[in-house]
Amino acid sequence: MKRIVAVTIGLAFLTVLTGSAFAQPANENDPIVQEQMRKKKDAEEIDKRYKSTLDQTSKDGPSGRIDPWANMRNSDDSKTKR
Repeated sequence: MKRIVAVTIGLAFLTVLTGSAFAQPANENDPIVQEQMRKKKDAEEIDKRYKSTLDQTSKDGPSGRIDPWANMRNSDDSKTKR
């Protein structure tokens, strides 16, 4: 029983010590941090271009409903005829 308590306390102590090692602030000169910042800027740039393209498409596009099968129907086809 004493051995289990000692192991548990030891593991808790190690957890407390190693937890602070991962909590260190990131340095801006770190290559990993620089790459993450570059990827974030690239993602923002792509998102900005995507939104501007969507805005242009919605402004330039036709308004109303589009019937892609309009050329395939006869002029006398109607729903009442069925």
